[in-house]
Amino acid sequence: MPIAFVTDSTADIPPELAEAYPICVVPTILVLNGQNLEDGTGIGRDEYYKLLPTLKSLPTTASPSAGRYMAEYERLLTQGYDHVVSVHLSSILSGAINIARTGAQRFNGRVHHVDSQQLSMGIGYQVLAGAEAARQGATVAEVLQVMAETRTRLRVFAMLSTLQYVRRSGRLNWAEASVGELLQLKPFLTLRNGAPCRHGESRTHSKGIQRLGQILRDLGPLERLAILHTNPETDARHMAAEFAAATSHPPIVIQATPIIGTHLGPNGLGFAAVVR
Repeated sequence: MPIAFVTDSTADIPPELAEAYPICVVPTILVLNGQNLEDGTGIGRDEYYKLLPTLKSLPTTASPSAGRYMAEYERLLTQGYDHVVSVHLSSILSGAINIARTGAQRFNGRVHHVDSQQLSMGIGYQVLAGAEAARQGATVAEVLQVMAETRTRLRVFAMLSTLQYVRRSGRLNWAEASVGELLQLKPFLTLRNGAPCRHGESRTHSKGIQRLGQILRDLGPLERLAILHTNPETDARHMAAEFAAATSHPPIVIQATPIIGTHLGPNGLGFAAVVR
């Protein structure tokens, strides 16, 4: 009963991990200077985050089309997979899961959709948990249960360098964002039941890193850890090294996709952790 997995590039799954399993990553669309670019093509992540502060108009993002999802589902099912599990960005943040459901209508219940209630490796770790279970012979129902259980143990936090990108993308109240910018705060965000929530702030980048580390320490022993960044790679690697002994698997460092970075801004630092 082979099972394949589909997600989109907001999951931030490293290519080598996606290739190690039957995980198809559909690129999300970045609209930059009037051009539709598939995530991963047209502009590199380093280049994008250096360019972002100079842009007068904030780029926009778009989900893959229903037709694109339909093509991927059909390709996998005709290759011999009995089922496809399709995992998506929090439905509060994006309509991607509904678009994907539209693309699955012709496959008679063989495609199963999951609202991750997360972003970045908060999605990715659910996909990987499901793929590992499927590799060990789990049924679709068992795979979905493993993913749901993993979701209860996921914690995703991010420290932003500024509130202006969240404000401009419409993810936060304008007045609140303006006050934050005036005070030069470094806000912390997390997701609760799929919704982004403010989790305090720090007045400096260095103090923010200390607080982010304390949040991570307070979680206790970890099963998996990804340090996420939108360009401060040195800070991310230092944090990964600091917490290597606290995780069952070596931490990974990921430069977050521009699809996420467009809304959070450059110079952000965060993590996705699966607690034990």
